[in-house]
This record gives sequence, structure tokens and C-alpha cells, in this order.
Amino acid sequence: MLPEVEIVTDCRNTLGEGLVWDADAQRLYWTDIEEKTLWTLEPASGAVHSIDLPERIGCFAPRKTGGLVVAFASGFAFFDPETGTREDIAPFEPEFKNTRLNDGRTDRQGRLIAGGFDEVEGKPISSVVRLDPDLRITTLIRNVGCANGTCFSPDGRVMYFADTPAKEMWAFDYRPEDGRIGARRSFARFDDQPGMPDGSCVDAEGFIWNAQWSGRRLVRYAPDGRIDRVVPVPVLNPTCVTFGGPNLDTLYITTARYLMSADQIAAEPLSGALFAFKPGVRGLVDAKFAG
Repeated sequence: MLPEVEIVTDCRNTLGEGLVWDADAQRLYWTDIEEKTLWTLEPASGAVHSIDLPERIGCFAPRKTGGLVVAFASGFAFFDPETGTREDIAPFEPEFKNTRLNDGRTDRQGRLIAGGFDEVEGKPISSVVRLDPDLRITTLIRNVGCANGTCFSPDGRVMYFADTPAKEMWAFDYRPEDGRIGARRSFARFDDQPGMPDGSCVDAEGFIWNAQWSGRRLVRYAPDGRIDRVVPVPVLNPTCVTFGGPNLDTLYITTARYLMSADQIAAEPLSGALFAFKPGVRGLVDAKFAG
């Protein structure tokens, strides 16, 4: 029998996202995008904290030098959650009024790959970019509807990516030496699945875990795109997954109540909570941003 997903904390996030495990601090980070808050969990003590942010955050990563590199809605910045200090790096798509940064993750070398979406009209006009340690920004993918699911194979030579409205995940050849992407191939289509692809991570065996928005489940995919396992989640909208804990054997799951009606939330009051379970495999530590 599959292990059951259990609640960790009833944080009631409107749009929980951006899960990151900091192995050095033994701390889990995530964000409630719409409420402009950054959350932390320290599993050893069970302590949960949140701080208010100056702007919505789509994704982020700890830096080698301390603090975070952050994809705020409007652009990239360094941010120190201890002091609230923000140092802007560059805006994101200033030519488009309706797009904002969304999902992202560091590659195995510590570059941040992040993408956006048009949150007003839903047009496929956004992009995925690479933020290098020297703070140069390079566009990798264009004509994106809603960037999600970015993660990397254990050897760093495959980048997985999902465009949520397109209901498809792709795999790209990826060059660890310079962060360039190569050939794209279809990895998984969601036409016959109950939800749409949201956040993803890769485990130590090279399998991809994806949270299915509006699908009430997680799916573990083999590297060839075959569905290996389906794990039910007790709320409508799982959003993001990452491995954490001292042994990297706990899979954490953010969820959302975004766009749900009052009646739906009343029927599923745990929507927006943080969940976890032990899937029987371990994860990988994401690289800290190298800049």
C-alpha cells in the first residue's frame, strides 16, 4: 500500500508555491504568492514562521553567500529574510504589462532558471530565462503560457519543464558547462489526466515528481515519461513538491485555495495546507545560487 499524505501545518495559503529545502540550515522554505509571505519550517523543532514580503515571489533559492536570490513578480533581486534588505538585479519582461515571474529552480551548477506567465489574459507571450552567477540573463524558451515544473536530472544534463495551459511537460537536453538548452522532446501529455502540470522535482533515482493542479494527486514519472506511481492528495490543488528532512526522504507538498469558491473551501478546509509523506525514495539537494 502507498503511504498516506499527511498534513504538516495548516498554513491556509492562498497560493502556496516555491518549495526549497536548505540542507545547511535544515529548513524548508516556501511562499504564498498571492499573500506576499515567505514561510519556513524547521522539522527538528516543528517551528513554523512566516514573514511579509515587499512583493509577490514566484520562486527563489538560497545563495552560497547567504540570503536568497528571488524571482519577485516584477524581476530578480537578492533578498535577506532576516533584515528585509532587497537588492534589485534586473526586471522581468518590462515590455509586457501583464506578465510576472513564476516557477523556477537552480540547475546543478547553481544557475537560476525561472519563467513567467501572463496572469491577466493567459496569452503564451512569456518566457523562461537563465540567471547566471555573474547576473547575466539569457532567454532560453519563448512563447510560454505559464512556466512550471522546472527541474533537472541527477547528472544535470536534462531539464524538465511544463507549460501548464498547454497541458504538457517537455524534456530538454541541457549543457551543464554553460547552461544552454538543446533539443526538446515531449515528456508527458495531460490530455487524459485529471489535472494540469504544476511544480516538479527529481529524486535520487532520476524519476520526476509532479504536482497536478486541479488533479488531487502527485505523479511520479520514469525518465522515459512512463507513469510509475500516482499518489492521491486530499485537496484539489497540489502546487509544488520537494524533498527535505535530514535524510532527504520526506516529500513536501504545497497546496492552494486560489480561485476556489467559498463553498469549495468550506468542503475542503485543508486547501492551502502544507503536506508531506515518505515515498520510499530519497531526493537530491538543489544547488545554492552561485552568485
